[in-house]
Amino acid sequence: MGFPQIIALTVYAAFVTWEMLGPNFYLSKPVIAGLFAGAVMGDVATGLFIGGTLQLMVLGVGTYGGSSIPDYMSGALIGTAFAVTTGSTEIGLAVAVPVGLLLVQCDILGRFCNTAFQNMADAGAEEKNWRKVELGCLLGTIPWCLSRAIPVFLCLALGQDVVASLAAAAPEWLLNGFKCVSGMLPAVGIAILLHFMPLNRFWPYALLGFVLAAYLNVPMLGVALVGLAFAAVKYYEFTQQKPAVAAVAASTEGGTIDDDE
Repeated sequence: MGFPQIIALTVYAAFVTWEMLGPNFYLSKPVIAGLFAGAVMGDVATGLFIGGTLQLMVLGVGTYGGSSIPDYMSGALIGTAFAVTTGSTEIGLAVAVPVGLLLVQCDILGRFCNTAFQNMADAGAEEKNWRKVELGCLLGTIPWCLSRAIPVFLCLALGQDVVASLAAAAPEWLLNGFKCVSGMLPAVGIAILLHFMPLNRFWPYALLGFVLAAYLNVPMLGVALVGLAFAAVKYYEFTQQKPAVAAVAASTEGGTIDDDE
């Protein structure tokens, strides 16, 4: 792995962290990070595989209330880089998952350091010094960005040789264990997603998707298009119900409806 590639992935980690706090173009999604890392490393297919697998882990997870969740964006960057350099997606996933979990602590540290700048912004608000408020908010993004950029840089700059050596010396049973774990990740991600979905209302659609994929061997894109069609039908029904309800409410507002009309 060349130094320009390490810098590119580090800059991406920092930029995406800032982007999450502002514009939010969803560049922080693991599948997008994996795509970028794959393009930088010269293997887009591997990047999409690593990022897509990690994406399944966060489909039903959100940072509600400022909570910290596993940083699988950074995990996708590091996992893709290691997967390409070692030639094993199993090794890449085996590295990406614990990295994503460990970086939760870095996220907490970044938030903690950000408190000092937010206190400065609060003081500026009390003083009606709006320049100070802006400066506090802008400077507060620095520790947040560094909480991702520094670990990514260190892992890529210092860990790649170690990971490559471990991969070469790893016994067969350990590699088989990595394969088993990496195969379970999509199932775990889907289970998390199903836990948050209102299946008590929409279980027939989930069952239909399972039949299409498992028994009829319909590609994932085909299953997604079928789901899009059903979603469009439900949306149309929902939008048509609103005018009807509004019309009934308007007609009954002044009294009862005349049966002769």
